[in-house]
Parts: sequence; C-alpha cells; structure tokens
Amino acid sequence: MAGRMTALELVELALDDGSFRSWDRPLGPVADADVTAARQRTGLDEAVITGEGLLHGRRVAVVACEFGFLAGSIGVAAAERLVSAVERATAERLPLLAAPASGGTRMQEGTVAFLQMVKISAAVTQHKAAGLPYLVYLRNPTLGGVLASWGSLGHVTAAEPGAMIGFLGPRVYRSLYGEPFPEGVQVAENLYRHGLIDAVLPPQALAGIADRALRILLAPPAEPPVELPVGGTPLREPLPEPLSEPLPDVPAWESITRSRRADRPGVRQLLRYAASDVLPLNGTGEGEQDPGLYLALARFGGVSCVLLGQDRRTQTDVGPMGPAALRAARRGFRLAHELNLPLVTVIDTPGAALSPEAEEGGLAGEIARCLSELVTLEAPTLSILLGQGCGGGALALIPCDRVLVAQHGWLSPLPPEGASAIVHRDVEHAPELAAAQGVRSADLVADGIADRVVPEHPDAADEPEAFCRRVGRELERELAAMLHRRRPDLLTERLRRYRALGTTRDRAQAVG
Repeated sequence: MAGRMTALELVELALDDGSFRSWDRPLGPVADADVTAARQRTGLDEAVITGEGLLHGRRVAVVACEFGFLAGSIGVAAAERLVSAVERATAERLPLLAAPASGGTRMQEGTVAFLQMVKISAAVTQHKAAGLPYLVYLRNPTLGGVLASWGSLGHVTAAEPGAMIGFLGPRVYRSLYGEPFPEGVQVAENLYRHGLIDAVLPPQALAGIADRALRILLAPPAEPPVELPVGGTPLREPLPEPLSEPLPDVPAWESITRSRRADRPGVRQLLRYAASDVLPLNGTGEGEQDPGLYLALARFGGVSCVLLGQDRRTQTDVGPMGPAALRAARRGFRLAHELNLPLVTVIDTPGAALSPEAEEGGLAGEIARCLSELVTLEAPTLSILLGQGCGGGALALIPCDRVLVAQHGWLSPLPPEGASAIVHRDVEHAPELAAAQGVRSADLVADGIADRVVPEHPDAADEPEAFCRRVGRELERELAAMLHRRRPDLLTERLRRYRALGTTRDRAQAVG
C-alpha cells in the first residue's frame, strides 16, 4: 500500500527524538527464500521490531509489526522476539506500547506458527497482571490471529483512521464463499461505533494519547488526609478540611424535584470542572456501546482512578441505560483490578431501560453480575450519588467502600411515582411515599447507606462549577485515604458493611 508508514517510522514518530533503542538480537541466515527476499526488501530481519525509548520523557517499551515484511505475519522467530520483549518490559516494569499491522499467522510455517499466539497472549497477560499498562495502536491492516491475541488485549486501544481490522481476511472470505465481505464492517470507525476500540486517531496523535494515558496510569499516589488516619499513624494534610457545614432539612420530594432539573450538572460537567486529567474510553471492548454510561481514566488532583458514570443527558436525549451499559461498567471493574487503581462510580439515572430488548439482553443478570463483582472487587471503590438514583441501574453501582451523596441526590427502588402506583394505585401519593421510604441524602446517611453529604448552595444547577469542584475535592480526599489502606482490610470492611446493612433498623423496629 503506497504511503504506508513503516514500523520504524511509526516508533520514531511516537517516541522522543533519537531516543529509540532496539532490543532485537540479529537473526542468522534462513533457508526460506521468501524470508530472505523480505530481508533484502525491508532491511529488517523479521516482521517485528522491539525496543525502548522515551515518550514525553517517560521510559516505555515498544513492539511493532512491519507489514512490508511478509505482510507482518507472525511466525516462530517473530513470536519469540515479541514475547522476549514483553517479558523484558515486565521484568523492568515498563509500560508497553504495541503497534500491530499484520495479516495474521505466517501460513508458510503452519500450525506451529498458529500456536505462537498462545505464548504471546500469556506474556501480555502476565505483563498486565504485574499492574503495568498495555497500550495498543491497531494499524492498517490488523487481521487474523494477531487481532485475536495481542491486538485485542489492550487496557486502552486506538486505531489508525480507515484501518482494516478484523478476524477474517477478505480474500479468504471471497475464496470460501464466492462473494466479497460486506464493506464498512472491518473498518476502524465501525469498530469504534460498536465499542470495540477506544479511539480512532492518526499516527501523529499517538504520542499525545499514550502520554495522557500514562500520566494517569503511572502517577504516584497522593498523600492521605490527616482526618482519616490508618492504624494510628500520623498523616500529613495536603488537602483542605472536609466539608462539615450544617445542612437544611429539605423534604424528600423537593430534593427529587431539584435532581430532575434539566440544567443540573452531570458526570461530564463533573469531569470538566473537577478532574485534572481525563482519557475517555469507549464501550465494552466486546462489541457493545451504550451512551448512558461514561467510562474514563481520570485524575482528581493527585489521585488517579478508573471512573464510570451514568450520563443523565444521554439517558434523556438518546434513551435509558441498557444491559450494554452495565457490561461497560464491568469493563471498568476489570481495568481497576488490572491497573491497581481505585474505582469511582457516578450514579445519576432515572432508571434502567424497561423494554423487551433489555429483557432479552439480560439486564437483570447484568445488574446481578455488577453487584457481585463490585462488592468483591479487590480495589478501593468510591461511589458518588450525584442526582437521581433510581432502580436496579443505580443499585448496580452502589456497593463501594465509601459512598458520597449530593445534598439533593436520592436512592429508591423505583421512581416515587411508580412506588405510589404499586402501593396506592395512583401517582398522587409520590411525595408522601418518598418521605416514608427514606430516599433522601440525610436518610441515606442515617441508615448507613451513605457516608457523607456534599452540600448544594442551594441547588447544584444554580452553581454548577462550584458544586462540581466541591465534589471533586471530596473525591480526591476519600480516594487518597483509601489508597493508604491495605486492600484486604478494605474488602473485609466492605463485605461487613453490606452484610450488616439494615440489621440495626430492624432490631430497633422489633424492640419498638
């Protein structure tokens, strides 16, 4: 393909000038005439180059395919070079940037080449298990076993505009079925629309997005605040004092009404005003996307996290959250575990989708799996109930180590109107029932469901920037404190918390 950038050109474009240093040991002569010709044509001895360099001053490892060398195909020698580089990156604790461009397995080497994808996948998985970032840039084309192994394992995955990306090569499809593969399917932009990759960007933008990802993923942990000491150890106080102002006694129905204001700030405004770094991610990585859930890597002051938030605007304008949103949330759980980062969930939903499609898509099962995985996640977790917290869609993201709630945030099994219809067979009793159910922020704290209330002065919609910055400071404070806790202790306390929830109230009611 005329104008295709070579592997070395891409690596030199992404890394700081003159910083690339090869890790490749020269390979000896081979009997294969095709390999010999490819060496003469490209000046390389295999289809993979590996090494290290500086990316915005940060040391990183790189592995890249040269498509001009037998279509970037992966045989035994190429796989061995690639695996050795991944293992070295793991041993030296370097983040890894992979840039495949390949037709897949080297057919000339047969089944043994095919099985090389197993050891490549194992090496990448061990790299990730060490808590090290693995970033992937899919180039034109990336096909077959390469996409079905190390091309699809990235924590963050971007692709070249217009790149052909797919499992099945179009030439093979035509030969097998006698017709061309449908146009527009195996294209980077289509993969983005289906939530399979996180971004489509030109090679010139690769260094920027990789640097933004690594700034978040590799930032040093913040110091904990003094008011939440661990084990009696004195702590420094880099953050301001926690909010402790008295709050007015606002009726539940008033908070519910305020939470439904169209101009109330949501997760995107929170990130815009309060986060110091944000890298949006896209979809489940498994073929689904739901605009009702926003997934990102983010940084609040000195603390990095994986953030997943219900986007109230898209739920209103596009449609309610479906099961794909919760599958995207579960991707966030996995990222937090793999990257050793705390998880933040932002709850703001009028309720998950109630439709035949949601039922057939397994909505109830996804809520159950979110509850199961989140409450047992081996990472610090923090939830902020930003506004509406309605039904199973809200419940799925609640069970965290710490739960904050905006003053006019609320949590209920159904909209108060729906609960009224069940209990009273009308909707007129909604305000009365909301008060009785204990849905408002003050009730949530009293019942041990939430830990702290973030004030509104008097309504977040009237002070969006100030409110979002207030929330951001509280998120930073809570996250910094949890980062200095032992993970097993956090998990034990989380399970104990939710095991005991409601038992005090039940005993008090029984005694009364």
